[in-house]
Amino acid sequence: MTWLKPVDIAGDAQAAYTTFLDDLDARLSDPGCDRYALAREVLSQAMYGRSYADLLSDAPLAALNLDARNVTFEAESYLTTDAEKFAAVKPLLWLWKNLDLTPVGQNPVIAIPLRRILAGRIFKRVGRDFKCWQNVEFSVGYNMEVGNDVVVHRHVLLDDIGGIELHDNASVSDYVNIYSHTHSVLDGPDVTLRRTVIGRGARITYHSTVLAGSVVSDDALLATHALLRGDIEPHGIAMGVPARTTRFKLRESGGLGGEGVDARTYPRTPDRKANPQFPEPTPVQTRRLDEAGEDVQRPTKLVIGER
Repeated sequence: MTWLKPVDIAGDAQAAYTTFLDDLDARLSDPGCDRYALAREVLSQAMYGRSYADLLSDAPLAALNLDARNVTFEAESYLTTDAEKFAAVKPLLWLWKNLDLTPVGQNPVIAIPLRRILAGRIFKRVGRDFKCWQNVEFSVGYNMEVGNDVVVHRHVLLDDIGGIELHDNASVSDYVNIYSHTHSVLDGPDVTLRRTVIGRGARITYHSTVLAGSVVSDDALLATHALLRGDIEPHGIAMGVPARTTRFKLRESGGLGGEGVDARTYPRTPDRKANPQFPEPTPVQTRRLDEAGEDVQRPTKLVIGER
């Protein structure tokens, strides 16, 4: 049972929002839709209250930057980004990002269902009742797999270049960063892609970070400001930097039931190399010393962002 209550707005406003959302959904469902033209027109109306053609005629700098053809994303410079897939989602990502800067994007009653419509055309998969709040960033968007009743809160970074799974009822709190790629310590361009998985009912809480390749099991929790570079078992509570599982939830039923995510058995997607100049697995690159400068263990592989 949710702890939130419904909030009503004026009927005429709700009717206008519903008409807009239905029209947008229908236009995006048309195979012949020019997503770039549609996105720039919606942004022109939301940001300037004018048609794109009128804005272009007397404020070209403002207008040109509403058209995703005239802007670049960081992901477009990644060697591993699929150019065809990204071209299909780029105008919708630009629409999503910029609407969040307007009153439309700050108004949950229209913005949350709007993002749900866009997610259905951007993500690899999205389930029912996806709830995403404002100012959420994606790397490419098309590598997101999202289950039913997932909630993503404000100012979250979802680096999905290597793939991110958010399973049913997962919750990602404000200012969380979830990564799916790593960089070698010695060679920054040596990038490895690792799928990151957040299980059913798992909670990633405020200001925490999940590094690439981590698997957070069903009903697990990552504490505030924690840094996860490994896995959390079902019902586990991990905290600290780096995060360690220190407690387990007491569940009389023993769990959520059914097949789910258990980090001890969940099938792992093989790592992928993102830069053809570094095709091989990253070798051992560091060693650990004690206070006297002596080796305390054999060299271990460590890359920035590795779990």
